[in-house]
Amino acid sequence: MHERERWQVIKALLRERPLVRIADACRATGASEASVRRDFASLAEQGVAIRVHGGLEALPNNAGPQADVLSLATRSFDVSQTLNIDAKRAIAKAAVALCADGETIIVNGGTTTYQMSDFLRERRLKVLTNSYPLAEVLIHKSKCRVALPGGEVYREQGMIVSPFEEDAIQHYSATRMFMSAISIGPLGVIEGDPLLARAESKLLKRADKLIVLADASKFVSRGSLVVCPLSRIHTLVTDSDTPAAALDMLRDNGVQVVVVDAAAEANAAA
Repeated sequence: MHERERWQVIKALLRERPLVRIADACRATGASEASVRRDFASLAEQGVAIRVHGGLEALPNNAGPQADVLSLATRSFDVSQTLNIDAKRAIAKAAVALCADGETIIVNGGTTTYQMSDFLRERRLKVLTNSYPLAEVLIHKSKCRVALPGGEVYREQGMIVSPFEEDAIQHYSATRMFMSAISIGPLGVIEGDPLLARAESKLLKRADKLIVLADASKFVSRGSLVVCPLSRIHTLVTDSDTPAAALDMLRDNGVQVVVVDAAAEANAAA
């Protein structure tokens, strides 16, 4: 994660709590303590927050209008959308190819899953998604039926998330769920925000098969919340830059792996 991306995550944490400790920022960004300390110093110099012993303190005026803007402790949609775009598009194309017209699917919010929108346009599927950027594309430019869950809107991540256990999705049933994550490791699918992890766990209960979309950058340890073990993943779609050890780890846990050549896909589309 680049410096400015980490700043976005730390700012999101500051909007949720009055004090962000070094350990909190390390878990959310996957960065070292030394990097986080430098980030804290930079943000304090910019006047974003106040540097205190062991952490970063929100400015008093953060209790104003900006504090009412909900955010999750993860990268903003706009930041993530610019990263590894060729790999994400190739992965998304391969993911949509796994679907059959008439299926009911769940697509979790994220910039990799958002790339599925272009390839879903000519398909006829029933789609439940908590990604309002994806929903907007599908509503206006596809033949898919679209359903949205209830909840609050998190503008920075482009997601609708409900903190309640009982909501509309409990009556939904899907053949597949497509999702990405902050990272993939031996313990499973990892997220960095507890509310997001809980929302994904609820959606998982409504789907038979889990399809994970993860480019090579997701196989670096970051985040601390396990959404599900590797054994829950039916198929993982990734790109050819993913280390062989990571692919072996997945296959050893019974995960079907689809590897795409992002460069070849990008050249073909050019």
